[in-house]
Amino acid sequence: MEFRHKSVLLNETVDNLNVRPGGIYVDGTLGGGGHSYEIARRLQGKGRLIGIDQDEDAIKAAGQKLEEFGELVTIVRDNYCNIKAVLDSLNIEKVDGIMLDLGVSSYQLDTAQRGFSYMEDAPLDMRMDKRQQITAEDIVNDYSEMELFHIIRDYGEDKFAKNIAKHIVREREKKHIRTTLELAEIIKGAIPMKVRVNGGHPAKRTFQAIRIELNKELEVLKNSIDTMIDLLNEDGRLCIITFHSLEDRIVKTGFRRNENPCTCPPDFPVCVCGNVSKGKVITRKPILPSDDEIEENKRSKSSKLRVFERR
Repeated sequence: MEFRHKSVLLNETVDNLNVRPGGIYVDGTLGGGGHSYEIARRLQGKGRLIGIDQDEDAIKAAGQKLEEFGELVTIVRDNYCNIKAVLDSLNIEKVDGIMLDLGVSSYQLDTAQRGFSYMEDAPLDMRMDKRQQITAEDIVNDYSEMELFHIIRDYGEDKFAKNIAKHIVREREKKHIRTTLELAEIIKGAIPMKVRVNGGHPAKRTFQAIRIELNKELEVLKNSIDTMIDLLNEDGRLCIITFHSLEDRIVKTGFRRNENPCTCPPDFPVCVCGNVSKGKVITRKPILPSDDEIEENKRSKSSKLRVFERR
């Protein structure tokens, strides 16, 4: 299957990176290479673009898409949480811009055998990096009821988390749960009929929760923001696109903390903690997709872009 992924908030993100010919930029979630293509185009043959992704299929697809830019582009298969090590290996100390487009790509959702979708039957996989040993099947069958409840409640923000966890444990005692549709049916049975009629797909939130837990998405994001800001040159920018409230909260909090890291009590007349601001938040409110973009690409609906500039 061809790697298809429509880049969300494309111009808004690349515009906010302030791409300058001769600069060095990092796309930490390369995907199909849509954002990277636009960055490379604006480099006008001068500078460098480093694309990072842990998904083998994305690496292949982006490699083809960005081929025309030749040595301007370097693609590395890794997780963006290792961005410092990736740049060190390329003898790059600082960069002029970094961007992340978080969440799951259209290709990953639409490729049934990857196990991200609750709409088609496939093995319970959900690994963004297929080199990883643990899969969604392991989480569904091996986590305790309490652990399942916590991830469905916290990462899926599902008010029926307790009941869903209970149903999963009850069903797996009868037989091992192996496929996406088996799991989707179990979840459906845990949610009251009247809610199922009016809400979206009953399995959506639980599948999101399991995917986030398996790929450690929030942990990786939380642990990477400070590092990425430290890697920016003066006036360099970090642009992050999120797709749900948990990611957005982490980005918003991380950016604010780097803008104002003072830990002194509010009634102190002067700062004595010694923490110095690393820059400023460019987006007081996140940038949202236009109505036209949402109409053209329904998956962009929940996207939010936040931008930080290094001092």
